[in-house]
Amino acid sequence: MLRRLHHEQPESFEFTPANLEWAQGQVTKYPVGRQASAIIPLLWRAQEQEGWLSRPAIEYVADMLDMPYIRALEVATFYFMFQLQPVGSVAHIQICGTTSCMICGAEDLMKVCKEKIAPHPFELSQDGKFSWEEVECLGACANAPMAQIGKDYYEDLSEESLAKLIDEMAAGKTPRPGSQIGRFASEPASGLSSLTDVPGEKTPFNGSVQRAVEIGDTLKRIDGTEVPLRMPWQMSGQAGPIGVMGAGQRPMSAVQQAAAQKAAAPKPAKGKPADKTGVTVQEAQAVSKGVPASKAEPAAASRPKALKAARKGGADDLKMIKGVGPKLEKLLNSLGFFHFDQVAAWTAAELAWVDENLEGFKGRASRDDWVAQAKLLAGGGETAFSAKAKKDGIYDA
Repeated sequence: MLRRLHHEQPESFEFTPANLEWAQGQVTKYPVGRQASAIIPLLWRAQEQEGWLSRPAIEYVADMLDMPYIRALEVATFYFMFQLQPVGSVAHIQICGTTSCMICGAEDLMKVCKEKIAPHPFELSQDGKFSWEEVECLGACANAPMAQIGKDYYEDLSEESLAKLIDEMAAGKTPRPGSQIGRFASEPASGLSSLTDVPGEKTPFNGSVQRAVEIGDTLKRIDGTEVPLRMPWQMSGQAGPIGVMGAGQRPMSAVQQAAAQKAAAPKPAKGKPADKTGVTVQEAQAVSKGVPASKAEPAAASRPKALKAARKGGADDLKMIKGVGPKLEKLLNSLGFFHFDQVAAWTAAELAWVDENLEGFKGRASRDDWVAQAKLLAGGGETAFSAKAKKDGIYDA
């Protein structure tokens, strides 16, 4: 199925302060150079805040994780959990249309949606409160037909019960999720035939349904006002994602701190003049002339000393370093790095700079420990990888 961005887009997107703090906490879960691993939870949080994923939201998250926009777009368009168009402000109803549900009446449920919401999937109702779609199997086959609405499953549905649910939601009520015919879980519709005398305290409803009833927010989207998930700094006494760490907590790296500060900073509209010269804030923040702001170096990073060309003896074969292939060797040479002893001499700050400037391979220098490998190679030794590469002519990508 072809998934495209909606033809109408908002001008901008920003996380609320509470959601921004939460998002910064997610980034700290991953090592330096691998912050892109947080892409799915951050996109989901953006969708929960707005109801759907707009292009500005996708690009905002990409900027926060220092990812090319196309990579974030690939994730957003691949997973059907992400809605790329506006959905109902109260509820987006996902009707399961796969075999079990279809046999048990899913088409009747879709008929109700067409009559009470809109004739076609993803169309908003006239009041903007509801939208619907048909989805693939949601895994509640024993309780078919069913639908997912918000965070929860509504099972054992009929035309009448679904119509009633929609009316209740339109009236501002929060209907109880789970089976609509009184089943506790997935036992036979006729009632239990075994395990009828299991000892122990019982709750009125099954697991997730009981919790949904207790908190009463099954339709409510996450907006940062809930009791927040505790981040590492909250458990260790740290003041915040950029504050002082508590005892026993691993501090954020310089790169992570720079990324967190960058995300928290106000983001002026693209191209908006910063002063009378007409230079934009983004351009003014660039470290060197001709370098786009998106490529500016973190303040804590330091560029290693580079050479204009290889020494007279010729460049070392940097492909002997595990993690360096022909493409990366060419990139390193273009940055002024030709010899093992250059790499071996990189400090932590210089290594951070290299990690940030390996286009398409950010973080690889740290992950594969290039400095340690280069020290051994510069001294005339060999690594297991370099020995194999010389023997077989095999290099890393």
